[in-house]
Amino acid sequence: MPKYILFDTETTGAGEKDRIIQVGAMIVHGKDNIEVIDELCSTEVPITIEAMAIHNITPDVIKNQPSYAELNFTKKLEEYNAAENYLIAHNISFDLTMIEKEGFQNSYTLIDTLRCAKHLIDEMPSHALQYLRYALELYKTEGAEAAKLGVTIKAHDAIGDVLVMKLLLSELVKRTQSKYPGQNPMVKLAELTQTPVLLKTFKFGKYKDREIAEICKADSGYINWMKNNMDLDEDMLFTLNHYSG
Repeated sequence: MPKYILFDTETTGAGEKDRIIQVGAMIVHGKDNIEVIDELCSTEVPITIEAMAIHNITPDVIKNQPSYAELNFTKKLEEYNAAENYLIAHNISFDLTMIEKEGFQNSYTLIDTLRCAKHLIDEMPSHALQYLRYALELYKTEGAEAAKLGVTIKAHDAIGDVLVMKLLLSELVKRTQSKYPGQNPMVKLAELTQTPVLLKTFKFGKYKDREIAEICKADSGYINWMKNNMDLDEDMLFTLNHYSG
């Protein structure tokens, strides 16, 4: 049976030089066999104030912790690093970049619950994990799930976020089975992860909540400015190129 590794990292910041200071993970070996990992690690890179304000991890908390290379998570990640196993995260490009800074070279099949949610729950105004937690009413079942797995749920805490992501993944599997009957849902989610999303409306800027296709026709100058001056994610760039040519 494939291994499914759901993971999340907390870091010193979001810059090029920033590093991991906490990892939360659930390794699904079978339906009733889930290994929970919740570890802090030390780094020589200072934690930014902005990062502390999000995850509440201060320098004294990680001062005497092992390095990332010494973590149980790191060893497990390498042990199962093969294409038949799945590595799963919400906005996986960020977390994958962070572990690649530590020397990891990926061979897993990837699933990004963020991109899959954009494909399968496109009506949502936001696909942030905490937004989906409440919009999909995942919070109603998370208490029982946390108790079963021995997990404490806190927003922007690695293992707490992984628990919410596990519940989100179950919802995405159900929607995949409904939309793509007869297909292996995990294989399909991996496929959707590699497929850019054609977005419908702007979530930001002066045209917030307006149809992207409409604005691409009406204000090509603004669209060109966006493409040349903004740090757009892959889905937005794909959408603008699709509608504007």
